[in-house]
Amino acid sequence: MTAALDAASSNNLQDCAAELLRRAIACSGSGILVARLAQPEWPIVFANPAFCRMTGYSAEEVLGKDCRFLQNDDKDQPALQVLRNAIAEGREADVVIRNYRKDGSLFWNHLHISPMPSDDGTITHYVGVLRDVTAETQHEELLTRRATHDPLTNLPNRQSTADRLTEAIHSADAGTRAVGLIVLNLDNFKLINDSFGYSGGDQVLKTVAERLRRAMSDQELLSRHGVDEFGVIFRGAARDGESLSVALSRTVAEPLVLNGERVHLACSVGIALYPQDGSDAAALIHSADMAVHRAKELGGSNVQFFSRDLKERIAARMIIEAALREAIEKEELQLHYQPQVDLQTGRISGFEALLRWTSATLGAIEPVRFISIAEECGLIDAIGEWAIERACRDIRRWADAGLPPVRVAVNVSPRQFRNPDLANRIARIISAIGIETRQLSLEVTESLLMQDTALARATLMRIRAMEIDFALDDFGTGYSSLGYLKRYPFSKVKIDRSFIENVAVDADDAAIAKAVISMAHSLGIQVVAEGVETEVQCEFLSRNMCDEIQGYLFSAAVPASEVETMLREGRSLPAHLLRFVKPQRTLLLVDDEANILTALKRLLRKENYTIITANSAPEGLAILERQAIDVIVSDQRMPDMTGVEFLGKVKERWPDTIRIVLSGYTELQSVTEAVNKGAIYKFLTKPWDDTLLREQIAEAFRQKEMADENRRLNLEVQTANFQLAASNRRLAEVLEQQRQLLLMEQVSLDVVREVLQHMPMPAIGLDDDGIVAFLNVAAQQLFAEDGLQLGDDARLAIPQLIGAVDEMTDAEHRSVQLKNTTWRMNCHHMGQGSQSRGRMITLFQDKAQA
Repeated sequence: MTAALDAASSNNLQDCAAELLRRAIACSGSGILVARLAQPEWPIVFANPAFCRMTGYSAEEVLGKDCRFLQNDDKDQPALQVLRNAIAEGREADVVIRNYRKDGSLFWNHLHISPMPSDDGTITHYVGVLRDVTAETQHEELLTRRATHDPLTNLPNRQSTADRLTEAIHSADAGTRAVGLIVLNLDNFKLINDSFGYSGGDQVLKTVAERLRRAMSDQELLSRHGVDEFGVIFRGAARDGESLSVALSRTVAEPLVLNGERVHLACSVGIALYPQDGSDAAALIHSADMAVHRAKELGGSNVQFFSRDLKERIAARMIIEAALREAIEKEELQLHYQPQVDLQTGRISGFEALLRWTSATLGAIEPVRFISIAEECGLIDAIGEWAIERACRDIRRWADAGLPPVRVAVNVSPRQFRNPDLANRIARIISAIGIETRQLSLEVTESLLMQDTALARATLMRIRAMEIDFALDDFGTGYSSLGYLKRYPFSKVKIDRSFIENVAVDADDAAIAKAVISMAHSLGIQVVAEGVETEVQCEFLSRNMCDEIQGYLFSAAVPASEVETMLREGRSLPAHLLRFVKPQRTLLLVDDEANILTALKRLLRKENYTIITANSAPEGLAILERQAIDVIVSDQRMPDMTGVEFLGKVKERWPDTIRIVLSGYTELQSVTEAVNKGAIYKFLTKPWDDTLLREQIAEAFRQKEMADENRRLNLEVQTANFQLAASNRRLAEVLEQQRQLLLMEQVSLDVVREVLQHMPMPAIGLDDDGIVAFLNVAAQQLFAEDGLQLGDDARLAIPQLIGAVDEMTDAEHRSVQLKNTTWRMNCHHMGQGSQSRGRMITLFQDKAQA
């Protein structure tokens, strides 16, 4: 500064000011350069040290260069045009541009340019002030990216998809091809998180994102919409979207290995097209969401296009949801009760409570329509709790009416088990209403077990510990597993009605029903068959050891008032449908000639048979589907099919029948083959001998009765085995509960022992004989000089203390002098609230005497 002032004394003031300016510029922290306006280049005539440090170039390397050299080939930046316009107009400008250092690295800088006019006002130079804003720009870019991209997969997020979709729609309006949106939702993704943790779930999502990215072309845009959902913008018609969706679904379905385990995925797909499914991005996304929701409703792993019908269905769903929210308050919900009947006694063994809703505005609504809506919109907890409370109140009302105790099963949604307070709520309801816990049973589906969350399992175990039974509903329709029956405390399994409908005529359904019964009984679990509507179904189930049935054969679901009537009347199944009852002997006569049927009926009318006739083989088969038959006598020559053919079909579907063929002519080869194959029991010729025919039919009934008796004895053995297995299962449950209780008591005991050990006041435990059974740390330190140890006789080791203890009561405190210190002593006689024995002595230092 002094040198500058000296220069001012010998030179003019302008030179001094210029020197000061150069020094200030040189010391500035901002990069400064001066460029001379010249064409075609704008050469740099000055650069300060800060500019050199910022760019990595020396002043010598910079001077004379075109000031635009820092942009390298990156000359298409919009900010550069702003600079050009400002220079052309001779004004200042501020921009942020990308520049490149000497080593080629990119940096962002904020550039402010100012014109420098000459004395005559002509602009000859521009001064540029540069500030490195790389860190700020990168931070802003990061924030922008976080706002528009998913951090896990680095894909555009839902908001970014909406922006890109808007751009694509504008392009479509300009005349390019149509635009569509695909939404892919991974099926049962929650099972991945539950099985492998969130880190495993994240790995799956990243893998799926990379697979989808590779499977797409540059014309399509992939994004992540939610936790388990991806979106794809594509250009083209519906067929393009469908083919792309199929390809992407196959890509997702390729197995992957996670933590050493092979994992299979599937996805539901929804497709919406512009403009028919939405006029803007928001509407198109909403339509695709509705389409994928429909795909999930249909069971997942399929592709659904948005349609007007779907829109109407969604609108109807919203109407139902709004009405459902008011249904409880308006008392529109009801419980109907369907009886469950014991196949040994024929009497009602319990009821299943079924939800019914008749809306004041919408009329009667099927449960299949509104229960899923209640689950999705979060109303199922309130409705489920209402159903349990209503069932308990009806149980109480029936008991107050003098009716015999009855058990009611209430369906519980898997979503209700996510509530950690479910067990406590059920306990409070039962206690408030005043019924026995065993009168309430809960039915759950396999979807709860597939989730297998720790919370759901703990809740289930807590409820079972209250002596509330569980039934596994719809067994066989999902991922049925013996492991579920073994792992969870079910007392019943319900065979779904889809297997019962054709159980007496379809070999596969019959095999499934038998397998379920056998499997459940081996574990001591009862079996209930749903949807029993015919006597043939009931007889099959009774014959194959099913324990209970439920269905229209006995009764549909009825209001609570009709339950009271059923119980008062003691309604029961007909005796011939029960497991151990000897059935009436039934004979089926099949002949296309009416006079033959009449003659046979007249011949056999005194034999005490129930005789049924059929004029053709198809009519005979129809009768067999409706009613159990013991013995069949069929003519051989009939127009629709021969007797041998007819009895061959009977043998396949009703093998327990005894089959006789009767013919007026001899067809030796076909009859012999039928006998050899076991299709017929006897072959008799026309005209018949009355006595021989009666004897042969009587012998057939004796054979059938012997088989029935063997079957009955076998059922009795199986019943005894099942009862033993059930007793063993109950015993195992009791032992497990006791083990858990002992474990909890042991933990509590350990905690109490730990607390007593480290309690700051001395504590001594004595047994009934005065032997030291416990000493905490403080007591060991206090009586260290006396050598007091476990097993010592306290009267000999610490007589001054025990003498005072013998005279004390539990409520009394007494002062005692120990080790030159006054202590207040308390003695508690144990065993008043437990099975403990002895005394616990506790010493407190008397602070008043301290």
